[in-house]
Amino acid sequence: MNTALKQYTSFRIGGPCPLLVEPSNEEQLRVLIQKLQDEHFPYFVLGKGSNVLFGDKGYQGIIVHIGKQFDEIRLVGDNQIFCQSGATLAQLCTFAQRHGLTGLEFAYGIPGSVGGAVYMNAGAYGGEMKDVVAECSAVDTGGNLITYDSDALEFGYRHSVFSENNAVITSVVFTLALDKKEAVKAKMDDLMNRRKTKQPLEYPSAGSTFKRPEGNYASALVDQCGLKGQSVGGAMVSEKHAGFIINYDNATCQDVLDLIRLVQQEVKAKTGYDLECEVKVIL
Repeated sequence: MNTALKQYTSFRIGGPCPLLVEPSNEEQLRVLIQKLQDEHFPYFVLGKGSNVLFGDKGYQGIIVHIGKQFDEIRLVGDNQIFCQSGATLAQLCTFAQRHGLTGLEFAYGIPGSVGGAVYMNAGAYGGEMKDVVAECSAVDTGGNLITYDSDALEFGYRHSVFSENNAVITSVVFTLALDKKEAVKAKMDDLMNRRKTKQPLEYPSAGSTFKRPEGNYASALVDQCGLKGQSVGGAMVSEKHAGFIINYDNATCQDVLDLIRLVQQEVKAKTGYDLECEVKVIL
């Protein structure tokens, strides 16, 4: 049965896919990936869909959805947390706060899954996943379960080893520091208030649209070029934060792609900077 992919992405954009599969545990995932590889089926692994834009015609392959079946969170010793990849960052951050652990506050409010955050080394407000990840387990394209230590994860700006090897993250161990629960909550609340004030959280989007260019900030360049409020169809450059392209009126994938291209061309012509799209586009 066809599944509307817009239901599974924060952009609320995307056509149908013929089959969406939700494995219940690591063993099911391992067998599934091995079978898909052996039989050369096209597939895409999806978590919370917070950094993904699917095409209007959908995806003609199998969606492997890592969701609520992979959301276990538990303590490992005094200052480490084991977390499965399908848990949300909000769940993880709240769990850490309740146990008096600090280090993850920067991630509170990022609308993604733990697996997605590690995959792209998500960061905000001076923190990144690389600062707190101790190790990570994943199923590789051969169906093998492999554990990576922090050095093997090859973290960089919006990059990890998974950007190249296509392994599916199943769980992560975080190393944090002890702190008072009240202090951790106060920092989380402060950062959330900043997000609500500065970011267009009231509209569907995929977060920051462009990567930070060396020596500058994408949002500043877009704003400098007078592109706030610029629209194509139902897609718009947010008037609240120039780094966000939002789905403000039933935007199509093509609307978003055309607006991304327009912004890139304008910024290049007026500033000389090349803006690289941060959102993963699946057509």
